Amino acid sequence: MTVSIADLVPGASESGGDLSAATLREMFRFMLLARVLDERMWLLNRAGKAPFVISCQGHEAAQVGAAFALTRGKDFTLPYYRGLATVLVMGMTPTEVMLGLFARATDPSSGGRQMPAHYSHRRLKIITQSSPVGTQIAHAAGVGLAERIKGGDAVVWTSFGEGTTSQGDFHEGINLAAVQQLPVIFQCENNEYAISVPQKQQMAVTSVADRGPAYGIPGISVDGTDVLSVYEVTRRAVERARRGDGSTLIEARVVRLTAHSSDDNDRTYRSQRELKSMRLSDPLARFAAYLHDQDMVSEAEERDLRADVAAEVDAATEAAEQAPMPDPETLHNHVYAL
Repeated sequence: MTVSIADLVPGASESGGDLSAATLREMFRFMLLARVLDERMWLLNRAGKAPFVISCQGHEAAQVGAAFALTRGKDFTLPYYRGLATVLVMGMTPTEVMLGLFARATDPSSGGRQMPAHYSHRRLKIITQSSPVGTQIAHAAGVGLAERIKGGDAVVWTSFGEGTTSQGDFHEGINLAAVQQLPVIFQCENNEYAISVPQKQQMAVTSVADRGPAYGIPGISVDGTDVLSVYEVTRRAVERARRGDGSTLIEARVVRLTAHSSDDNDRTYRSQRELKSMRLSDPLARFAAYLHDQDMVSEAEERDLRADVAAEVDAATEAAEQAPMPDPETLHNHVYAL
């Protein structure tokens, strides 16, 4: 099923539904912060200061909309490697993100041990993925089962790309969650490319959401460049999970505005026409235009906000770059097999 915000909440495309103007501005700030931080990572990579970057550009609305429907500090998130905007909303700071990029000792994700973009934060209930794609899906089902055994009412949210739905972990995790009616929300951020492989070569169905009913759970496809649509769909999935009605599979249709990663050249498999047309679906520009139209953010206010965000990213970069490297004596800490 494909939905839009107008289908879910009459008039929501004009009013933002139940969200206040202040909340909408906060959502925009997180989207902007993720974009500017992401762009800075690319510059650091090209300058030889960062080993690897995998981008969230084009995914910001899907991630911010979903994260705003969760309860920070209570619900669990297991984001995939593009989940920069997700972890920022859930409470990670730009400095903490940069500590991971520079592999510094105080990196909260792994103390400088993991690859960049393997986000983790115990206090914020952000759980890391492993480098093989899809592992977090099975982990999310396990966390949901543990939460139910404990008698809690936290929701578990996990994200992944459409290419990951070809992995066995996708089937095993969703099947377990569906059979056990676990409070897990599975968000597929479908940018139509598994690195360079287009969706039509990955699956015979036209939408990942079509797979939900096969497991006995709702499957919803939503415009992932519309932050308000994603928020509303996720809010309803959260309510369903907290009631004990089980899991939901959400497909957020997004655009990947960059190459797959800093080690990829997407010009070898995407045409110039396609690369240009994607920019018309930039979620950040779309939400900025909406806020301008609704007189919630003026052009002057947006300029000031961009300056504030740039200064925050500058400070985070400087702080992380100057932070100490891990002590070699700690090499075997947290290692359970040698």
